[in-house]
Amino acid sequence: MGRMIRVVDVWKEYTADKSTATALSGTHMEVEAGEVVALLGKSGSGKTTLLNLIAGLDRPSRGRIEVAGQDLESLGEQGRTQLRRYSLGFVFQFFNLLPTLTAFENVFLSLELAGKPDRIATAEALASVGLEGKEARYPHELSGGEQQRVAIARAVVKRPSLILADEPTGNLDVQTGNQILGLLTRQCRTLGTTLVMATHSQITCGYADRVLRMVDGKLLEETRVP
Repeated sequence: MGRMIRVVDVWKEYTADKSTATALSGTHMEVEAGEVVALLGKSGSGKTTLLNLIAGLDRPSRGRIEVAGQDLESLGEQGRTQLRRYSLGFVFQFFNLLPTLTAFENVFLSLELAGKPDRIATAEALASVGLEGKEARYPHELSGGEQQRVAIARAVVKRPSLILADEPTGNLDVQTGNQILGLLTRQCRTLGTTLVMATHSQITCGYADRVLRMVDGKLLEETRVP
């Protein structure tokens, strides 16, 4: 199916008060289209930094990142914005729903921004994550698990080629987290969407095709999941 992500010798350094902190140090990674990959590491190991770089939300200090064959640096700011808008979905640990919008409106907005407003597709996306009948509820009227379901619907509704999930179950109890992981990975496999999940949990790794371990800004080993 081809390669979806290629990260080549990527470094990310932050400078403050004349001191430099290194978040990523010579990271290499390749992910094939349609793969479900878990990026395993402790807090502060560089997982979120790497996801933000792949999403084009931040830029590396040096190195090269390609998404769907496109070099992110060459795309420029406008090109990276277009890539996120049309081809990439993001699922956050803390849901990041807009509190003044209903579940339906939060998902519909994703399609509006992509220039493809579709109320039927929005309703179908919410139904696919088990939220039929709760479209008119606001985030504060939903449980944590339900809010994360809205976030998943928002990510998959535009059928992106890639979804990045940053600790998608880190704010949920174990039972709800397992439900969310099952739902997210099933949706991606059904749609043929590449999924990269940053996590500190071995449980999440059980839902992946492949596990990459991150320690102090470097990917050290790879594990194939049977």
